[in-house]
Amino acid sequence: MSESAHLPSGIRSAVPFTVIAAVGIVLGGAVSAASAPNANYTASWAVAYLVLVVGIAQLALGVAQALLAPEPPSSRTIAAQVLTYNLANVAVLVGTLVGRTVIVDLGGVLMLVSLVLFMWASRGARTTNTWLLYGFRVVVAILVVTTPIGLIISAVRGQA
Repeated sequence: MSESAHLPSGIRSAVPFTVIAAVGIVLGGAVSAASAPNANYTASWAVAYLVLVVGIAQLALGVAQALLAPEPPSSRTIAAQVLTYNLANVAVLVGTLVGRTVIVDLGGVLMLVSLVLFMWASRGARTTNTWLLYGFRVVVAILVVTTPIGLIISAVRGQA
């Protein structure tokens, strides 16, 4: 029996997000260490993206959704969220590193789709913890606002 089988069903839905978030944070540290001798804008940006978006934001979204959703999200919903959110992140990172704006833009669209999926899965949230609900909404709002800003910066810089 897996470790996640011992978790309450609601929290179990946060496991894939938590694992991938941890990997993102560790990768951010590894990229930081590897690029330290020759630090540049792109390496610094990649570190921040890995830690903040792949790591912290994903952790916040996955855990908050698990605690807020009136019913544990279905495995299909979790799979769709994990795929869209993380394909978005891969597209943004790869598109930026290889200088392809169209790939970055695809990542931005996938990010917005994933955020809609998170909001949909947590609709009708039942909680007496309004801080958790508002925190979740703030994380979603920050990502919704910063995604197009990042796409514009990417296009203007001409690097992606």
